[in-house]
Amino acid sequence: MTQAIWKFSLALPHDIIIVRMPVSARALCVQVQGGVPCLWALVYDTEGPTVNRKFRTYGTGHEHESITGTYVGTYQLAGGALVFHVFEEAA
Repeated sequence: MTQAIWKFSLALPHDIIIVRMPVSARALCVQVQGGVPCLWALVYDTEGPTVNRKFRTYGTGHEHESITGTYVGTYQLAGGALVFHVFEEAA
């Protein structure tokens, strides 16, 4: 069994993003690379089974009935004019 840190691009401008990743993956952070929001995850078993995981993006100042999930990270676009916060929804 091998471990690695993998990068997953987060599609824009969707509020809900489904990412196919190994079951063993643990989300580490979210940052922008080359203008694209990306999620980095520690994968404990690179050859293990994969599943769809659901992430939700909330914009700063946008009103929501409820904000749920586990906080993963925050990223900025347009020179910091747009700030988004990413949470992973429970399976």
